[in-house]
Amino acid sequence: MTASNAPSVALFLICSPVLNVPYLSSLIGLYRPKSEYAAAQLTRSRGPDRYRWIVTRSRSAPEAPPRQLTARGLATRARIVDAAADLMYVKGVNATTLDDVRAASSTSKSQLYQHFADKDQLVRAVVSRRAGQVLEREQGYLERLRSFRGLQRWRDALVQRNALQNGAYGCALGSMASELSDQDDEARRTLAEAFAEWTGLIAAGLRRMQDGGSLSKSADPDKLAVGLMAALQGGYLLAETQHDITPMETALDMALDHIRSFLTK
Repeated sequence: MTASNAPSVALFLICSPVLNVPYLSSLIGLYRPKSEYAAAQLTRSRGPDRYRWIVTRSRSAPEAPPRQLTARGLATRARIVDAAADLMYVKGVNATTLDDVRAASSTSKSQLYQHFADKDQLVRAVVSRRAGQVLEREQGYLERLRSFRGLQRWRDALVQRNALQNGAYGCALGSMASELSDQDDEARRTLAEAFAEWTGLIAAGLRRMQDGGSLSKSADPDKLAVGLMAALQGGYLLAETQHDITPMETALDMALDHIRSFLTK
């Protein structure tokens, strides 16, 4: 392997599509097998900067190293990204303008363009930040998953969080995926990586249930995890459309009932 082809090989190892699940394909755009879920868990960051490094290094074209920022510059950049993330979650990516972001972050036009050459760069930073935040939160729940009751608690936490806004804004990642998947391929790849790792965390928890004897050996943790993720994202979408969390509750409960059918005790 030469230095010139190493990044593209890394992308193949992480992103080789193998699962045939048309519904989730429209949502995240790519899948990975068992070994790739494990690889994602081993290499994913514990914060957005490291996660971003993994994604950009996966691309075949090398990028120039980022310029060094002062502590004040880093704080300004973080303020811009946080403000943009909040606006894009509520208003949507396409409806959020750079002027909106400047006003919300209390930054000047020169400060904004010092950190982001255009809206596309800012959107990619927001996607990376959101991916890191969601995965860190989900890792906290799912890395402890060893029982069906744990799955139910995870479901309850997701529903309760979404109920605070009557389901109005949906999943932070899913909402961006619906807007960006056919507009920005780099953002789509970052979102696809995040969804695949999130699904992998669920699959890993189901394997721990198998190892502990509570889930039948006939169950396929990877397929069950994909089905549960599809139910979650579909539930988010319907809840967002109806401003009612009932569809989300129903979708998750039906997916959990299917997993329950594989319980041994």
